[in-house]
Amino acid sequence: MKPKLEVRGLSYSYHSLDGETLALSDISFTADNGEFLAIVGPSGCGKSTLLSLLSGLLTPDKGEIYINGVPRAESGVNIGYMLQKDHLFEWRTILGNAHLGLEIQRKKNSNSIEKVQNMLKTYGLENFENAKPSELSGGMRQRAALVRTLALEPDLLLLDEPFSALDYQTRISVCDDISSIIKSTHKTAILITHDLSEAISVADRVIVLTKRPGRLKAIIPISFGEEDISPLHRRNMPEFSVYFNQVWKELQKT
Repeated sequence: MKPKLEVRGLSYSYHSLDGETLALSDISFTADNGEFLAIVGPSGCGKSTLLSLLSGLLTPDKGEIYINGVPRAESGVNIGYMLQKDHLFEWRTILGNAHLGLEIQRKKNSNSIEKVQNMLKTYGLENFENAKPSELSGGMRQRAALVRTLALEPDLLLLDEPFSALDYQTRISVCDDISSIIKSTHKTAILITHDLSEAISVADRVIVLTKRPGRLKAIIPISFGEEDISPLHRRNMPEFSVYFNQVWKELQKT
């Protein structure tokens, strides 16, 4: 069975008047269908650049990206991208924001509208359809952003530190909620984070990158012996500190 995502020998450099800066060098990994990967590494190692390459916003200098065994550009799959900020439009209601992607891609119809309504209800936003983003907490805004992303039924979800703007307590709670939602939908997801605890609490595998230029340092499988265990529950299990120390040691070697 082909992996959902396959990255082969990916390299990328930024160019400016001052010269060339190698951001990523020879990155290779796979992600199976429904797998949740977390990518960690020092600041400036190219984590966000990697997501931009996977999404098609950037074109690699070297290497290839395959989705379902087909080159990314030819795969025709939907890729969902959640950024650090929710980017909800204040002049639109939460329902209007949730419909935005559907409107842009001309996929808004009775069936997609019903799916959005069901997701808003499932994710605790049913009573806030007509609210403006400023009326919601940070956590609720991120749930609304997730609904907007999932409304397009993406085959692959890219998450670029989507919880970093939240206070610590809210961050843990929202991370628990959103990662559980993503796993329940069986989406393949890749999370970039500076928070090692966050990575270990959600991931099936943690990918460790070196300092710039980012190279693959290690891929660490994460298993707590139970399926469908919540990220919050993972944080309280004895294996958690073992994995934390393992990831930390790999980062210290970069």
